[in-house]
Amino acid sequence: MKNPNDGFIKGRLRSIKFAVKGMWLLVKTEDSIKAQIAFGLIATFLGFYFNISTTEWIIQCMLIGMVLVAEALNTAIEKVADFIHPDYHEKIGFIKDIAAGAPAFAALISLVIACIIYLPKIIAIL
Repeated sequence: MKNPNDGFIKGRLRSIKFAVKGMWLLVKTEDSIKAQIAFGLIATFLGFYFNISTTEWIIQCMLIGMVLVAEALNTAIEKVADFIHPDYHEKIGFIKDIAAGAPAFAALISLVIACIIYLPKIIAIL
């Protein structure tokens, strides 16, 4: 919550504190984030191993970020839905399923682009 006594800089620093806390909570409590971070680390290792171009690094980093953001937003939506209606409800289930589709789309797009980047490099060494 915004503190009216905070100036611009102090307000931004508080915002950063909350954002870092949120990232830590995601990493600490959500298996899906842990899995996506692991895939991101594997992709990063592959990037160094295959010496990908600057453009490929930019695309790869954006995709890793996109998947992590989608996972974080999905988690937030699921937590809000569970808070509003803790018991099973068909409409809440529908909302949660749609929210789960976002990181699935992001991961699928990332996988396709990873194949575009890495398959030619893997085939070249075979």
